[in-house]
Amino acid sequence: MSHPVDVHVGKKLKTVRILRGMTQTNVADRVDISFQQIQKYELGRNRISASKLFELAGFLDVPPDYFFDGLESGTSDNLPEIDDEAAKVAAMLTRIKDGKLRGHIRSFISEIAASQNKR
Repeated sequence: MSHPVDVHVGKKLKTVRILRGMTQTNVADRVDISFQQIQKYELGRNRISASKLFELAGFLDVPPDYFFDGLESGTSDNLPEIDDEAAKVAAMLTRIKDGKLRGHIRSFISEIAASQNKR
């Protein structure tokens, strides 16, 4: 049975990896482990050592505490799990430098999502 903290950390790893536009193999090669190990980390099946977590944080350009955000407040289970498609869209959105254009796109997506809830 996976520990809830390991599952949370794994989800955060998967989210940031996808937001960075990377595959499991890209990340695994960079930190010198197998992509299967990254899969196990992302599913929370294997615990990430402190040294490997620090290495991953550096490579993925996030502070090490990023992986634990949401745990102390207990909100991690209430957040929707981001799927690969949503993460890819978010990654593309972050590459748009024009803030006004990004705002228009967010508004457009928000309107579509609201119209879907009315059905």
